[in-house]
Formats: sequence, C-alpha cells, structure tokens
Amino acid sequence: MQLTGLYWGHKLLKYVDFPCADVLGPDASAGEIKDLLERHKQIFIKPIFKGGVGKKGKMGLLGRVDSVEDALREKERLFFIEHISENNVAKAEGVTYESAIPAEHEIYFSISDNTRFRAPTITITHHGGMDIEELPADKLKVIPFDPLTGFKGFIVSNALRELEAPQELISPLVQHLPKLWDLYHNYGMTMLELNPIRMMPQNKRLVPVACDFKCSFDRDDPNWMRLGIPNSAFASDYSEFEQEINQLRTYQGQSDVFVINDKGTITPMTFGGGANALVSDLLSDRATISSDFGGNPPYEKMKQVADICYKYWLPQSNVLFIIGGKANNTDIFETFRAMGDGLRSFITKNGPQPLFVVVGRGGPNLVRGMAYLRDTLEDLRIPYRFFGHDSAMSEIVNYAKDVDDWMKKEGVRPMMLKARG
Repeated sequence: MQLTGLYWGHKLLKYVDFPCADVLGPDASAGEIKDLLERHKQIFIKPIFKGGVGKKGKMGLLGRVDSVEDALREKERLFFIEHISENNVAKAEGVTYESAIPAEHEIYFSISDNTRFRAPTITITHHGGMDIEELPADKLKVIPFDPLTGFKGFIVSNALRELEAPQELISPLVQHLPKLWDLYHNYGMTMLELNPIRMMPQNKRLVPVACDFKCSFDRDDPNWMRLGIPNSAFASDYSEFEQEINQLRTYQGQSDVFVINDKGTITPMTFGGGANALVSDLLSDRATISSDFGGNPPYEKMKQVADICYKYWLPQSNVLFIIGGKANNTDIFETFRAMGDGLRSFITKNGPQPLFVVVGRGGPNLVRGMAYLRDTLEDLRIPYRFFGHDSAMSEIVNYAKDVDDWMKKEGVRPMMLKARG
C-alpha cells in the first residue's frame, strides 16, 4: 500500500510537525489559489496519481505558474492527464497546488526496511531533487540503525559531515529529520521518502521544507488505520484481477499481486518476497503478474487464489511457473494440492490448454506435495518439470524462459495433440 505526493503527504507530516510546502487539493477555488499565489508568488500544479509514476517533471506533467489564469489553464491540462510508462498507463484524478519554496540546497532522505542489514536504514544526501539511482555511491550515505534505540540526530550529523555537506545544513536537519522516525515507526510504514527537502532561508537560518512525499505501509500492521486514510487512496488503479485477489488477503497467508504485463506468457505463482523480487526481475515483461502467496495459506484459500489466477491468465500463458525458496513453515503438500485441484477444475471447465508447468520449491511435505501435483498433471496430460530446493532459482527461471521460447516457436501444436489424446 503506497501513497505519493503532498496531497496526503502534508497531512501525514503534520502528525510530527515536519515543515511542508503549502498544499491545496483539487477542489480549491480560484480565491484560494489567488491567496496561495499572493503568499508565495509562484506555485506548482501537479497531477494526482494513485501509486508513483515518477519523472513527472521530465514528462511535462508539472506546471509552474505565477497567476491564477495560468493556474486554471494548467489545471485543465493536467486534471485527467495520462502518464504512459512501458506497459503501464496511469490516469490522473485531479491536481494539487503547491507553494514554490526558494532554496539553494535540496536534500534527499528516506527510511526503509532493509533486508541486507535486517534493520531500518536511512539514506541521505545533500544532492537531492533527482532520482537517487543517478547519484554515485560517494555522494550519499546508507546507514542502518537499531530500532530499539531509534533514529537519533547524531546519525544525521555524522552522515552529513562525512559527505562534507555545507555546515549550515547540519543543525536544522539534525533538529527535524528524527521526527520522521516517529511517523515511520508508529503508523506501520515500511518506507518513507522525502525528495526533495528544500532548505528555505528563514530568520537567518535554514528550515527543511518537504516538497514531495512517498511512503509505503505494511497492510498487516493495523497502526496505519489510525491515520484515517481511505482505502481508495492507496496503490495504483487496481485491475479486476487484483481486486479479486486482494479480497482474499488475510494476516495468515498472503495474496499480494500486481499485474506486470497483461500480454505476458509466463504466469509465476511465487512464494516469498525474495523469490518474487528475483523472479519478477529475471522474467521482466514475459511475466503476467508479480505475486507473493507465502505465509502458509490453508487449502481453501490457496484453492481460491489458484482459481482466480488460472481464470485470468492461463488462457494466454505458455508456462505456469510455481516457484519459491525452501519454506520453514509452509505446508507444501497443502499448497500443491490446492493448486493441482484448481488446475483440474480449470481444465474440466475450459478444455485442454497448451501449457507447460515448471515447479521449483522446498520445504515441509515437499515430496508428498510434488507427488500429488505430478499425478494431477499426468492425468491432465500436461507436461511438467520439477526442481528441488537444491537447484539455483536463477537457473529454474532460465529454464522457464527456455520453455516459453520453445512453446512460442513449436511447442503448442504437439502439446494440444497430446492433450487431446
């Protein structure tokens, strides 16, 4: 669950008294816009997207105006504008009016859960205002810290001194940035990013002012509900598939999904966040979905998840790819039994499909689960290949890609002949 932009960001930053640019929502009147201009001389008009689309300025999706007339023209241009990036199309749902903040220095700052350090980690640089990936490693600091002691001002001070940041930046950032830990820690966030924070001159000092905002929440942590944010504000525009799957989500047994390419040819049903990240990266736009179905889902739920995935994606898929690491507590027999039964129901209802099943998994009851899935696939005359936990996941992904290539070139016809007996 993700929020981007200052429409919601400025409301959340008020909880910890962190300075933020003045913001008006899409329902602002001409009088309110005029008042904002009189106080700040210049304002930015930004479209509101669900989920982050990035690079709005570079794509011409940002207006900078100094009159009410220009502001209304930019509102008309941007209110329902579309942003197209590769296979994704995002449509704006209004605009915000944000005060321009004069500043010489811009800061990038984020807090996130870091699997490398297994600790909350800050990233900071005084070369903000751009994509963090574009900066060389010596221009930023990535620092883990102990969540029991919390995020302290000295961490900021040490980081900025090592980066040789201007002296006048250090004191105001030491004063204000630790406030963000309270917001992150107390409301169920997994990531909080401000880029840029502009250092505005005020009374012979610099004040850090947030000029853009991004955060993600752990859906299973109920603390986010205390913020009063409606569900409609989160993530991207959900497809029917995502809506149907996400209705099944419970604390025990995840059902996280995201459509990668609605014309993909490999449907990965992935177990575990690490496996999902690797598989999504290596499959790229061959994958129909990104998914994490780990967490030891019971048979009934896994069967429902499988039924939905098969209904939406098997008619176009060459490969059904069931993949995950070596589980600690997930009952492989129960998940494989549910997925096999779902496949039997789908074939019974829709007839033979040109499909190849690739499986890579480890964990409790693995042999029993693979035996059940094997018997099901052989009954359905569906070819398969199984890999155990001692196989490298990257090699299994490459095998699935090779099968996909074969299916596209020559595999579909003989497979259908075999399926029809």
